[in-house]
Amino acid sequence: MRDVSRIEIAPGLKISRALTGLWQIADMERDRGPVDLDEAAMAMRGYVDAGLTTFDMADHYGSAELIAGRFERSRPGEAEVLTKWVPEPGPLAREDVRAAVDRALERTARRRLDLLQLHAWSYADPAWMDAIFWLEELQREGRVGHLGLTNFDTAHLRVLLDTGIDVATNQVSYSLLDGRAAGAMTELCLERGVHILAYGTLAGGFLTERWLGAPEPDAGALETWSLMKYKRFIDAVGGWAKFQDVLTALGSAAGRLGVSMASAACRWVLDAPAVAGVIIGARLGRSEHIEETVRLFDLEIDEHARAEIAAALAGLDAIPGDCGDEYRRPPFLTASGNLSHHVDDFPAPYPVESAEGGRTLALSGTRWERRAGFARAVRQGDRILVSGTTATHRDRLIGGSDPASQAHFCLDKIEGAVRSLGGRPEDIVRTRVYVAREDVAQAVSEVHGARLGHVRPANTLVVAGLVGEGYLVEIEAEALVLGG
Repeated sequence: MRDVSRIEIAPGLKISRALTGLWQIADMERDRGPVDLDEAAMAMRGYVDAGLTTFDMADHYGSAELIAGRFERSRPGEAEVLTKWVPEPGPLAREDVRAAVDRALERTARRRLDLLQLHAWSYADPAWMDAIFWLEELQREGRVGHLGLTNFDTAHLRVLLDTGIDVATNQVSYSLLDGRAAGAMTELCLERGVHILAYGTLAGGFLTERWLGAPEPDAGALETWSLMKYKRFIDAVGGWAKFQDVLTALGSAAGRLGVSMASAACRWVLDAPAVAGVIIGARLGRSEHIEETVRLFDLEIDEHARAEIAAALAGLDAIPGDCGDEYRRPPFLTASGNLSHHVDDFPAPYPVESAEGGRTLALSGTRWERRAGFARAVRQGDRILVSGTTATHRDRLIGGSDPASQAHFCLDKIEGAVRSLGGRPEDIVRTRVYVAREDVAQAVSEVHGARLGHVRPANTLVVAGLVGEGYLVEIEAEALVLGG
């Protein structure tokens, strides 16, 4: 086995710092049908024999988990399998979570998943919080080794950590073109011991010699989902001309270092703080770069090369938002430019029922609603009134003792209630914020600004005694749905 750098991302789980990503299995099967499982599993052997023993996959990456299962049966215990669960939007039951884990275990031929990474489509739908709690139960049973996330933003990673969830990793887009993870996400991960797994490091193949000096391609003629997706990233950072400036600098640096542009681009991200590994896509049995990947660990980007690349990057516009926002809000930087090839629709986050007088109610199901006899939100005509909302999910306080995390979850619930009644966060015209102590007011206000600053509702903040142990903030809201 070659000397490949490894890192422990959770107790007892060491991985190669260059992971082999199997998302392209789905792309390979899109037009040609299922791949030959035995042939693909045989191709995995070359990676493992070279020391690249870690594979990243997901429930929706075509036959990827089945291929991993074939390999496991032939050479048990030689590979680390990191998979993902991407549930459809909408309510979940404990049985749904168990069924998803059981399916992954059966497909990968394992008794325990090394790392299961959760994706959440909408933080306004509390089903994602149910999912993480029930995954914790399966972790305690030994069916899941460690919990990770994929495409989580900084605020909601912090919410989970402050709630006491042991998160090992967050897998996010990170490349020369997409530096969102380099800011607050990196700071939080370094502070709390979470590892970043970086995908998209080659921008779907755009950060290679093939595109240096090439004319801008017609988006409709691009042959893979990855190229279609990352062309949108190129457009978002300023377009083809600025992208060519980056490629020129990358090519110059790579030439002096005697490596490929892909190697230099991957090493740049691998050297970033908090990054445990980079995920390099493979088309098993068709397009492999094993030797080139192994040589990553002998590569050192010198200061001259770093300065040259950094100068070109300074001319780029920033990808908007935080990590994972490309899947949750415009501009949707996906292959299709929207979520149509990922999900069919988004059900109402909370149950809705009709009441007397033409009112419609949204119910979040907390113990306070049952005991005190109120609805989370009420719609009458064009008005939506959201009750005072704390960071409660079912019978559990979310966000621990951190006022910002509690405030984020309060606003998630408010957004969920407003959406359930046919509105949007942009329809909110009034908020009232109650904090337990004056010393938490600034943190809560900053969250309010981050979440609703683009809306600028009328707002009142009051220091008040709150009902319930541990609660630091309560928020109520009013929305006006014009033309709705």
